[in-house]
Amino acid sequence: VTREDLSALFAEELAAQELSEERFIDIPDEVREIYRIWRPTPLVRATGLEKALDTPAHIYFKNESVSPVGSHKPNTAVPQAYYNSRQGIRHLTTETGAGQWGSAIAFAARHFGIDVRVFMVRVSYDQKPYRRLMMKTWGAECLASPTTQTRSGREALARDPRCPGSLGLAISEAVEVAMQHPGDTRYCLGSVLNHVLLHQTVIGQEAVAQMEMAGEEPDIVIGCFGGGSNFAGIGLPFLRRRLTGESRVRVVAVEPSS
Repeated sequence: VTREDLSALFAEELAAQELSEERFIDIPDEVREIYRIWRPTPLVRATGLEKALDTPAHIYFKNESVSPVGSHKPNTAVPQAYYNSRQGIRHLTTETGAGQWGSAIAFAARHFGIDVRVFMVRVSYDQKPYRRLMMKTWGAECLASPTTQTRSGREALARDPRCPGSLGLAISEAVEVAMQHPGDTRYCLGSVLNHVLLHQTVIGQEAVAQMEMAGEEPDIVIGCFGGGSNFAGIGLPFLRRRLTGESRVRVVAVEPSS
C-alpha cells in the first residue's frame, strides 16, 4: 500500500503519518489549542480501590472521561479534522458503533467547519438516542446503518429488511460515500490505524510525566484492548521506555472475551 493509495480515502497528511518511520511527529498548534479544553487529563490515585482490595500496591488510572464527549476518542478526531480542513476537504464520512467515535468526530469537525455524515449501527442507533443527540448537536448527520443511500446498505436491506447492522457494514457505507466524492470528501476511522494510535499516545506521554511528578515508576501498565487505540495511547509511551532500557515496566492488554 502506498501513500497515494491511502490518500484516495484519507487526508494526505494522515496517509503520510500512516506510513511514517519518524520517531516523533509534532502536534500542530491548532490541535494543541483544542486539546487545552480538557488536556492534560487527570492521573488519579485510586485509594478507595486500594483499600477495598486490601493491597499494598499503588493503583492509578488516567481519566479520559473528562473530554467533551466523555472518552479518549477526540485525541485523534481533532487532528484528523484539522488535517482534512487544511487540505480543503469539506465533508467527512465515518461509522460508529455505540457512538463514542461518532460524537468525537462531530465535535472535532465542528471546530474546523467540516460537515460529517455518520453511519451508526442500527441497533445502537435505536438503543442510544443521547449519543445521536450529541452528534446532531455538533452538526453531524447521523444515519441508521444500513441505509438506502449506498449500494452496500441497499443490498443488506434486500437480504434482511430488519437488518440490525454491524460495524463492518457501517464502515462499508462510509467508505463507499467517500470514494464517490474524491474532490471534497474523505473518510475517517477512530481506531486500528497507525496514525490513530500515534495521536492517542498523548495519553501515555502525559501519564509518564505525571508518574514522574508523583515520584512513582509503574511496574505494570494495563489498557483495555478493542481496536487498539486506547491501549496504544496509554501503553506505547511506557513500552518505549522499556525498549530503551529506561524501565522494566510490564504492559498488559485486556481484551473482552466476546
